[in-house]
Amino acid sequence: MNRIDQLFQSKRNVLSIYVTAGFPEINDTMRIVAHLASAGVDLIEIGMPFSDPLADGETIQHSSRIALENGITVARILDQVKIIRQTISIPIVLMGYYNQVLRYGDERFFRDAKDAGADGVILPDLPEAVFQEKYMTLLHDLDLKMPFLITPQTTTDRIRMIDSVSTGFLYVVAQYSTTGGDNWEVNKQTAYFEQVRDMHLKNPTMVGFGISSKDKFLAACSYANGGIIGSAFIRAIENSSNLEQTINQFIQKFKQ
Repeated sequence: MNRIDQLFQSKRNVLSIYVTAGFPEINDTMRIVAHLASAGVDLIEIGMPFSDPLADGETIQHSSRIALENGITVARILDQVKIIRQTISIPIVLMGYYNQVLRYGDERFFRDAKDAGADGVILPDLPEAVFQEKYMTLLHDLDLKMPFLITPQTTTDRIRMIDSVSTGFLYVVAQYSTTGGDNWEVNKQTAYFEQVRDMHLKNPTMVGFGISSKDKFLAACSYANGGIIGSAFIRAIENSSNLEQTINQFIQKFKQ
């Protein structure tokens, strides 16, 4: 069974952390993921830096620029995942953009991602119809999950359609903006979160975009299976002189 499926069968309040591969230094990815796993994180999203990111906010764009300057590539990221997988057993999802996959070679990318030890791939700009036509059977055969995103502007009918296509979990975007925006307020999002919860979708749900505090994480978990923290974590580690200590302190704020 895929590690993502195992996770959601056994746990609520799933804590997922987004890590920019190759940031702050090119080989920090392995150490950061190891420290996150030791600190009790449930799921890791490894971002594949891209020169033209559509959904990334300023913080993740900044970290991606640094990682690209460091020399990170998709092939290097897959090598890093392979090293991580030697000692880390929690689920790993790669997050990037469809153009990166096409440049690498689409079927080759999915096979190499699976071989490296990834459990899923998120491509926010991949149309669902293209996924269904070109990749659904391949990813099913590989047992590689493909979560899709919904936003507060997604209609009920479209949510159901996306849920029917998505595998692993459904990524519930808390606000219609780029990542890292800290202006969403739980009470303003309540109707949206309740709507998604009350639809009793086939996939578990994970709330992301703008979770920066324990209160927001717990609020998200009250409507979904867990929350995804990205920009707040990237900011925390950027200038850290002791990654292990910084990561432990950051995660404990959400776990205590």
